[in-house]
Amino acid sequence: MADDLVINPRVTIPGDELVYQASRASGPGGQHVNKADTRIQVRWNVAESRALGPVQRQRVLRALAARLTGAGEIVLASDKHRSQRRNREEVDQRLAQLVREALVPPKPRRATRPTAASRRRRLEDKRRRGQTKRGRGRRHDSDD
Repeated sequence: MADDLVINPRVTIPGDELVYQASRASGPGGQHVNKADTRIQVRWNVAESRALGPVQRQRVLRALAARLTGAGEIVLASDKHRSQRRNREEVDQRLAQLVREALVPPKPRRATRPTAASRRRRLEDKRRRGQTKRGRGRRHDSDD
């Protein structure tokens, strides 16, 4: 069956969770591209994977939410190369990189206070904006 995909020393996606599908690539290539199924697509169901613990799963689901299908699958494809093997290596590397980056815990925000200079600039900008708006009203000239 498929080889396991090593993400980092603690996380390895079992090969039986990765579903590969070959299809015809698009673009130039003449007879080769019209006959050979070199485009590779990989599907991995993040929501049901045994490779991730509950905290890791939530972190990956949150980080990759925009790329997931409704069923919680991530789908990647490659038709960059002329061979299935190289396209498969490409999608494996991209999937591993995406999951690796998604597993990095976010840095906690350290509360800071605005500097005196930034507070002063903010108030000056507010005053300047108020003057601009006050200048837009009707003119009450006594020269009628």
